Amino acid sequence: MQTMIGIRREDKNRWERRVPLIPKHVREFTAKGLHFIIQPSPIRIFPETEYAQAGAVVQEDLTPCSTVFAVKEIPIELLQPGKTYVFFSHVMKGQEHNMPMLRRLMDLGCSLIDYERIVDATAKRLIFFGTHAGYAGMVDTLHALGQRLEVEGHASPLSAIQMAHAYASLAEAKEAIRRAGAEIEAKGLPPEISPLIFGITGYGHVSTGAQGVLQSLPVEELRPRDLLDPGLHASLSNRKAYKVVFREEHMVEPVNGRVFELKDYYANPQAYRGIFHRYLPRLSVVLNCIYWDHRYPRPVRREDLRSLFGGAEQPALRVIGDLSCDIEGGVECTVKVTDPESPTFVYLPKEDRIVDGFRGHGPVVMAIDNLPCEISREASEFFSEALVPYTESIARADMFRSLEETRLPEEIRRAVIVHRGALAPDYKYLEEHLRGKEISR
Repeated sequence: MQTMIGIRREDKNRWERRVPLIPKHVREFTAKGLHFIIQPSPIRIFPETEYAQAGAVVQEDLTPCSTVFAVKEIPIELLQPGKTYVFFSHVMKGQEHNMPMLRRLMDLGCSLIDYERIVDATAKRLIFFGTHAGYAGMVDTLHALGQRLEVEGHASPLSAIQMAHAYASLAEAKEAIRRAGAEIEAKGLPPEISPLIFGITGYGHVSTGAQGVLQSLPVEELRPRDLLDPGLHASLSNRKAYKVVFREEHMVEPVNGRVFELKDYYANPQAYRGIFHRYLPRLSVVLNCIYWDHRYPRPVRREDLRSLFGGAEQPALRVIGDLSCDIEGGVECTVKVTDPESPTFVYLPKEDRIVDGFRGHGPVVMAIDNLPCEISREASEFFSEALVPYTESIARADMFRSLEETRLPEEIRRAVIVHRGALAPDYKYLEEHLRGKEISR
């Protein structure tokens, strides 16, 4: 019996051009006896002719495929009974908007493997786009900063920086930023926007990618505690940018006299309070790169922004690049996601509302929720390379056996959220969210 693998067409929006497996790897698996069906797509970064040349069949119907790979969520009406689906489902935190999709997968007796949960024994993610989200997110945040400063009447080299998708490659984007940096170094920035300080929350893949792009500017690193020095500004230059990377111990503190311990914080987050607001007045840009859920203090709260923008004067803070992009999550004023066509809105703290664009007495928020799609080729090549070691075992697994008997690698078994229509043991907690969604109807 042939092992048939489907690769579906991405249809989140016209910007989503990524693929889970590139033609080169499809060719390699075809040589090993696997068979692929590729849905046609007019926007996919790799044309279907390349897949056909790699040995795949290009057709609309994925019915013959027992396993279907995708990148983003699959519309409910397109799910088919009994299949194994592999994609970013965004259900782990009980996200309300995806509970109907999860319920439908269960009703159809499907299995769901989520890339986000493919981790090693230390919980380190193995298959991800995070670094590329950081790359594109930093480019787009610099673009937003340039546009905001232009709206304010401040001429700067940053206004020449485009969105990530406007460049032919990441290298071209970095070169454009390097040119802007050279001009800053030569001529300096206006005093109204100096010193230019970037605060980056987190130190994982997204943060690493963002910092990699920021290094294209002349940049110097400061410590979080440096921001609390009243004499700091006088010692900083207008001919460079500054970055500050915040770890957990910089963003929260224990209450009741406890000493900060990372393990204790994750085990007992209710015993800690947020302190990131202490640094906000000194930051020009915030890049939010952390995982957050409701158990933890928010780095950026609405009340912090109301305080910061309470007067008529413009604070240092111009832009928040919410690269994690959780609705009302770590950045509470992220009340909607954006896309490359309309990438920003301004949060108006006094009125607690938003307006699209770059104008208004509040921070510009860039909250594109599929940032890697802007550098689709590089992102897909990186992702596919990481997926290759697991593709064949996923495709050949007998998902009609018990989870232990599927012979899936342990890393993949941990990522099975739904197995034959039932929540896997590690994900039983999602039943509560499914019930809540049903009640809310």
